[in-house]
Amino acid sequence: MIPPVISNLDIFKIYSAMARHSAESQRVAATNIARADEPGYKASEIESFQDYLTRTSSSQAMGMESRGFRTHDIEDGASPNGNTVDIEQEVFKAADAVGQHEMAVTVYTKSLDLLRSAIGKKM
Repeated sequence: MIPPVISNLDIFKIYSAMARHSAESQRVAATNIARADEPGYKASEIESFQDYLTRTSSSQAMGMESRGFRTHDIEDGASPNGNTVDIEQEVFKAADAVGQHEMAVTVYTKSLDLLRSAIGKKM
């Protein structure tokens, strides 16, 4: 268990949020792929991590709490049946989310290990 004094450090908050964002990106891409044959389905897209950080940092400055990731429907590029899923693009987004998640978890873990070493705790 990570003590609150450590988990409240900005680096841990950012990389924890990045891991959650990539997991949500993976979920959105998987849902889009699963519904690729559904007539009239509008593919969803999650806001970028940068947009999320900008939005949440400004809402926190105003005293508001906004932790969820926003999604929006993709209206462009509909097939004849009205479906807007581009399977190749969704597979790319899913693969990108995996890489983003691995990076976030690695940096989080290495930062925690470094902090533990600095305060003299064995891993």
